[in-house]
Amino acid sequence: MKEYFYFRNHLCISFELLSINLYEFLKNNNFQGLSLGLIRRFAVQILQSLRFQRKLKIIHCDLKPENILLRQPHKSAIKVIDYGSSCFEDERIYTYIQSRFYRSPEVILGLPYDMGIDMWSFGCILAELYTGYPLFPGENEVEQLLCIMEVLDIPPRRLVESASRRKVFFDSAGNPRIVPNSRGKKRRPGAKDMVSVLRCNDMSFISFLEKCLKWDPKDRMTPDEAFQHEWIADHYHPPSSQGVHHPSQPSTKPPSRDAGRVGKRRPGRGAFVGPSFGNQVVGHAAGAPDPSFGVGSLTARVGPEAHLPPIEGQTTSRPLRLKEHHQGSGGNRFFQG
Repeated sequence: MKEYFYFRNHLCISFELLSINLYEFLKNNNFQGLSLGLIRRFAVQILQSLRFQRKLKIIHCDLKPENILLRQPHKSAIKVIDYGSSCFEDERIYTYIQSRFYRSPEVILGLPYDMGIDMWSFGCILAELYTGYPLFPGENEVEQLLCIMEVLDIPPRRLVESASRRKVFFDSAGNPRIVPNSRGKKRRPGAKDMVSVLRCNDMSFISFLEKCLKWDPKDRMTPDEAFQHEWIADHYHPPSSQGVHHPSQPSTKPPSRDAGRVGKRRPGRGAFVGPSFGNQVVGHAAGAPDPSFGVGSLTARVGPEAHLPPIEGQTTSRPLRLKEHHQGSGGNRFFQG
């Protein structure tokens, strides 16, 4: 937040000017999907935000491509925005949260939730960046859970039995209620797997997504564990220079005006800052090795962000599918329900 003021009894808040969001980025590229090198760069920055949130015990509650913005056009630095639905982990207020395509199973089923719901959304986002279309594109909550079961099979019985909304999705015998969608399609549990859905042969990336998309939130990776996964760890190297302040080191620079502000107020509409990447250029093809990352603290002042390669160098030749899920603007494509 830059500043705020009142005009004719209306509260006005000004934020820094950012560029397009990741949904618009995909849309501008005809939903072709992005290279794994670029996806990894985005993933590292989102994980930095999630790790920072975890330290503050904050749940974002609405992580999606529309809420991740490029800081500048044609550059790889991003920011996570819109904390208007966020809450502290010990002060959960709402049960109807998260945009449908990125809604975690525990929220759908009416189970208690924690910071693990953001890791679920994170995994869904990475899959969408790779293919260009949502991983679980349910028309409503019933089909949303069926979309998840179609890939991950039936959830553990203990989760179903504990769910306050189990009768909406399961019959008295505990079997899922399989109903056709508006196109007459019925989704069967376990009919697909992650490899076939993504059409991806990078098993490290598949493994990373599968660890984000566990039925039980206790089994999902935390942000810290995600940094240890080979898909990140084999490419991510913290900077040794560039004058970036790390939280574990005393700062030689005065803190920024906004440093520490998030911890002093209830989370609201605002942005946690994803790190910038120095002057390194991202990989030019899906699966190609990309240069080392340079990641600083969330409040650090860093050098110029990296220029992205031309768009055609960051998209793939994967076929475009499920175009109906992208009709309309980003704000209404979820049919919030």
